[in-house]
Amino acid sequence: MYKRILVPLDGSSTSDRALKEAAQLASQLGSTLVLMHVLDDFPLYGEMAVTPSFQQTLEVLRAYGGELLLKASKQDFMTGLPHETLQREALGARVADVIVEQAAVSNCQLIVLGTHGRRGINRLLMGSDAELVLRQSMVPVLMVKAESFPD
Repeated sequence: MYKRILVPLDGSSTSDRALKEAAQLASQLGSTLVLMHVLDDFPLYGEMAVTPSFQQTLEVLRAYGGELLLKASKQDFMTGLPHETLQREALGARVADVIVEQAAVSNCQLIVLGTHGRRGINRLLMGSDAELVLRQSMVPVLMVKAESFPD
């Protein structure tokens, strides 16, 4: 049914919960997990677009993404599960667009991602990539919510 499952990771406890959920599902279905980290460069443009350290900051963020994926793939519950890791960069695009595109490119039949459950002004200011993925995706999306939503 779901031979390939895309799991976007951002290092949050919510994405960690989504990874555990995806691993459990993959274990039951014999699926391959595609673990992905998207470097969101948007916050950098307002602060660092004209400084020489912009590229250095991108390199630090790329290294962080690599470490995040390595750590995720070494979790105990990942033992024996077929999986791939990849990094993508949003480079001016919305993270949600990159996730939806990668699901198609990687031939994934399901996306499992965490949702932070932002509401009110926080949602308005920070947006909801999870909600955009849900709206745009051509494949089913399993959203794993945080243990408790922020006020």
